[in-house]
Amino acid sequence: MQFGIFTVGDVTADPTTGRMPTEAERIKATVAIAKKAEEVGLDVFATGEHHNPPFVPSSPTTLLGYIAAQTERIQLTTATTLITTNDPVKIAEDYSVLQHLSDGRVDLMLGRGNTGPVYPWFGKDIRAALPLTVENYQLLRRLWREEVVDFSGEHRTPLHGFTLAPRPLDGVPPFVWHGSIRTPEIAELAAHFGDGFFANHIFWPASHTKAMVQLYRQRFEHYGHGAADQAIVGLGGQVFLRPNSQDAVNEFRPYFDNAPVYGHGPSLEEFSEQTPLTVGSPQQVIDKTLSFRDYVGDYQRQLFLVDHAGLPLKTVLEQLDLLGEHVVPVLRKEFAIGRPAHVPGAPTHQSLVEAARQPEIQEAS
Repeated sequence: MQFGIFTVGDVTADPTTGRMPTEAERIKATVAIAKKAEEVGLDVFATGEHHNPPFVPSSPTTLLGYIAAQTERIQLTTATTLITTNDPVKIAEDYSVLQHLSDGRVDLMLGRGNTGPVYPWFGKDIRAALPLTVENYQLLRRLWREEVVDFSGEHRTPLHGFTLAPRPLDGVPPFVWHGSIRTPEIAELAAHFGDGFFANHIFWPASHTKAMVQLYRQRFEHYGHGAADQAIVGLGGQVFLRPNSQDAVNEFRPYFDNAPVYGHGPSLEEFSEQTPLTVGSPQQVIDKTLSFRDYVGDYQRQLFLVDHAGLPLKTVLEQLDLLGEHVVPVLRKEFAIGRPAHVPGAPTHQSLVEAARQPEIQEAS
């Protein structure tokens, strides 16, 4: 099982000091956070994609390429790559290049985005979000898997005899997760193609996440990709840790209350009770995270948001130290207990290459 962090890349004033970081500071802090994640032994770093203030990660592959050059082991991914407003040809090209530069340490999470004004900025209509998602992803898959592509659809100009350059590393495309908070059609899309499904798991109660993951697992099995419990599931979540739980609550409260994503709504206590948000001691984070398995089953990837809402870099790095030393080692051990042998781990480039070559090996033998 993989553990890591994701960032939405918001530029938010620290509510305790009033200081607003510059965009340059925020971008460079994100790089420092990714490097620290590798240093403390986490498996994955993910960046979102946003094209409007107060967010800065408008070019995920640029950011991840820079991070890839300064890291050696950590898996790099997105949370989210916008399949609706990005040209699938450009997605295919950009992530193929990143795949080569990182020696295969890259996958991506596709999503529709939830900011309405972004669609017309890129010449798209938000009312066509789901049809755009399906058509663009169908093309993206073909670009990575076929040498020459002829394509005609409803939402872009046709392609005639197009060949992607560079081709995917070792002839194997990056693994794709489909991310969603509330849309069953995305779970269906992931299941249809045998891809991963990532439930954001921040804003909604456990019952909602359970229903979405169950739908994906059932449809994964329906399409013949394996048993339902072999489907590839990832979860998001947010944590804030201090050795003493009350210290964590007192320190995090002003950040929560003013957060651009979920501030000015339910109280910290209400939100923590109704969603996966965990503010407290390392043991509280361990206990709540382990409870996720009770309603989604054995899963493959757990990502935490740790740098939202104006938290200063020093505090974020302290969070990573606590995760790396006190939380993730315990979660690795506990999640492994009772995990059936037939449930796969999170896909990696190496595992995908081996799976692609297996038919050749069987044929030769």
